[in-house]
Amino acid sequence: MLRQFCWMLMVMVVMHRCADFAELLSAELLPAETPVEQAIDHYIQLQLDTKQKQPASLADESTLIRRTTLDLAGRIATLSEAQAYVAATETDKRSKLIERLMASPDFAYHFRNSLEGLLSDGQRNSPGEWREYLLKAIREHRPWDQMFREMMTGNEEDVAIKPALTFLRSRARDLDQLTNDTSSLFFGVNVSCAKCHDHPLVDDWKQEHYFGMSSFFQRIYLTKTNLVAEKFSGEVKYKTTKGEEKLARIMFLTGTVVEPPAVAKTPEQIKEENDAVHRQTQDDKAGPPPKPDFSPRAKLVELALQADQNHFFARNAVNRIWALYFGRGLVHPLDQMHSANPSTHPELLDWLSRDLVAHQYDLQRLIRGIVSSQAYGRSSVWDSAGDPPGPEQFGLALVRPLSSRQYSLSLRLASLNPDTMTATSAPEWVNRRDEFERNSDDLANQFEVPGENFQISVDEALLFNNSARMWDEFVRDDGGMLIGSLKQKADQSAQIETAFWAILGRAAMPAERSACEDFLTQKAANPVLGLRQFVWSLLASPELRFNH
Repeated sequence: MLRQFCWMLMVMVVMHRCADFAELLSAELLPAETPVEQAIDHYIQLQLDTKQKQPASLADESTLIRRTTLDLAGRIATLSEAQAYVAATETDKRSKLIERLMASPDFAYHFRNSLEGLLSDGQRNSPGEWREYLLKAIREHRPWDQMFREMMTGNEEDVAIKPALTFLRSRARDLDQLTNDTSSLFFGVNVSCAKCHDHPLVDDWKQEHYFGMSSFFQRIYLTKTNLVAEKFSGEVKYKTTKGEEKLARIMFLTGTVVEPPAVAKTPEQIKEENDAVHRQTQDDKAGPPPKPDFSPRAKLVELALQADQNHFFARNAVNRIWALYFGRGLVHPLDQMHSANPSTHPELLDWLSRDLVAHQYDLQRLIRGIVSSQAYGRSSVWDSAGDPPGPEQFGLALVRPLSSRQYSLSLRLASLNPDTMTATSAPEWVNRRDEFERNSDDLANQFEVPGENFQISVDEALLFNNSARMWDEFVRDDGGMLIGSLKQKADQSAQIETAFWAILGRAAMPAERSACEDFLTQKAANPVLGLRQFVWSLLASPELRFNH
């Protein structure tokens, strides 16, 4: 027993001294050259085998193209896209689909919307320049660490990256929010419960962690012209539960402390610096704010990306991207990365984090690997004997609500005449996709931002049932609309099949076809009204509202 203890102690010492902990883990993980999707499927299957659980079968092809298009393009597949994919016989058609969608203009728009939602933490009405910055960064395939650096330390005088400071600017007047959001959204750690006392449930987080993170932002202020600036000095003091007052050290979540450089200043110099800051906050003609030699927030970026400190940043990025495509994180909840809440698949999280760092924080590489995996392609329907695997085992696809923008955009595309849809691979699709994006903004704001355990709200149900807008905008009798296309088909069966493919991306099942034929026959006296009511029922269906 003593020998085991000594051996463990020696290992801990080695781990502590290792310059990069990932190097120590690498020998235990799959080789670095393993394709991302293969690593995902290996570790997911390994745990399913351990738990003696069978995964669901792969989703059918119409479900798979719908899911993949929603996740990569932010919209449902068009009728022609869905039918062409299902009919294709190439063995590599899935990989071709993924490459086509990721190369399309749709991907940049949708991933921009996803990052905007993540970084705004569900808040609406982001500034236009912020959305344009995110869109441009994605189109340029900008690495995630570079975007983080620009958001934390971007230059107000550089027009290209100035909008990145929106993350700080929108929170600069609330130090608590800035501290909590940065810690949670970039590092997966909610430190808010450690503000008044050491975290009551998690030994990892003490008061000094909360105020240590606050100290990185204490010196930030906004000028009269709403520029992000930094003071020459600033300290954070706090009281413990015993009433002891402490001066917070500038400390990262790993416990690494930053010591500000010692600079001897005369009282006159200090007063001059404070006066300069005061002028910036009061006078809109004060000129560019002065820049101190020492910047705590720049030190935060330096520390967060340092090889022996970057596991929080890398693991959080992997975990949040994973949750976008699977509906929950490898660590869940997403802001609870600590020792008492380990990853459901620790080796997978370690492997993906190592791969992300090794490939310069290329989020698109990670996304491509995720959606190419067998785990991502599984059905959400359990049709086997025995109990299904739990949601934390990723052996059965989770049903996910569409985001507000996904839903608004999909409603718009589903209601159009499919014969008038421009091929999404055509050059003119760039402009049309931009038009769809802009025209979907207003309706998107009418829908709830979905969270965990989402249920359709009463307001949304009433919008569909009582709003003349929904009826006039999506099921009007117009040649450019789906109704206009269906009117030209004399055969009821063709009308039903076209509507199902255009809206739900699949063929109607026999029972559905029979019920729809009965309904349309009953409406023979007013066939256009019958078609409008039929199309409305598909547009308002839960099947369109969710990604499954």
